[in-house]
Amino acid sequence: MVRRWIYKNTPLAEDIDRLSKDINVNRWLTAVLLQRGIGTFESARTFFRPSLEHLHDPFLMKGMQQAVDRIEKAIALGEKILIYGDYDVDGTTAVSLVYSYLDRFYPNCDFYIPDRHGEGYGVSEAGVRWAAEKDFTLVIALDLGIKASALVHMAKGLGIDFIICDHHLPDANIPDAVAVLDPKQDDCAYPYKELSGCGLGFKLIQAHASRHGNSKDIEQYLDLVAVSIASDIVPVTGENRVLAHFGLKKLNENPQPGLRALKEISGTKNDLDISGIVFSLGPRINAAGRIDHARGAVKLLITKSGRRQLRSRSKLMLTTICAVNLI
Repeated sequence: MVRRWIYKNTPLAEDIDRLSKDINVNRWLTAVLLQRGIGTFESARTFFRPSLEHLHDPFLMKGMQQAVDRIEKAIALGEKILIYGDYDVDGTTAVSLVYSYLDRFYPNCDFYIPDRHGEGYGVSEAGVRWAAEKDFTLVIALDLGIKASALVHMAKGLGIDFIICDHHLPDANIPDAVAVLDPKQDDCAYPYKELSGCGLGFKLIQAHASRHGNSKDIEQYLDLVAVSIASDIVPVTGENRVLAHFGLKKLNENPQPGLRALKEISGTKNDLDISGIVFSLGPRINAAGRIDHARGAVKLLITKSGRRQLRSRSKLMLTTICAVNLI
């Protein structure tokens, strides 16, 4: 296969001069900015000075209102809520984020990760039947579910509602869930389309928290979002760039205990960047589902314990931490 470089057009000299003068940056860097679609003072300021205020209103996403309403109904009625996610880094961080958020004020919830070898990728029949046996009536599916129409239909027959948060490209058959959060749906007007699965989980809790005046409280989970953005190789542009910026700051200054333990095990001495996550933390989290079960990764990521407790919490958690020996 012959591969060829595709060069972007060189910006016009007058555009380079104008923007260079507006933002007081040399012409070479200004040309790069223009090639990235950054052509005004305001867009350059947003690029160089990201702010959480730049995040979009989560209720712009199709289905968000219905999703939050259904969660609040479940909490009001004391229903059992199951957080269901994929076994890779994006899925386990998404489950850890949403579970940790809900668990702070609503104890009647649990999480489920399908077995990589026994159930395979996506929503599984075994998972749906397990939820029914345990009397769960609401499942929040993260990083999967957009193509699980048959299983969502089966779940409805068993008295289980689904909220799907998936960033994969949907096909024509959208599952008949209470809410489907996927900005890649043709009729979804959400401004940014490249969120990770964990990023979608963050938008869900952002929407719920905004209803209760607790929007600042969710910033503590941004390190999980940064790990998902890096490990799932989604574009670090737009909203992802804002989430990654503040997530890296949290990861390097005050990470979740589980992520802190992984940083120590990996021998991280300096601040992590996107590439650092890809080659250090990401493979270690993924290893849990490959050598045992990814539930261990979630147990690690949701722990509130200190270092001593981390080393004795469970066999699965120890398996996750010790997976460094296989990398």
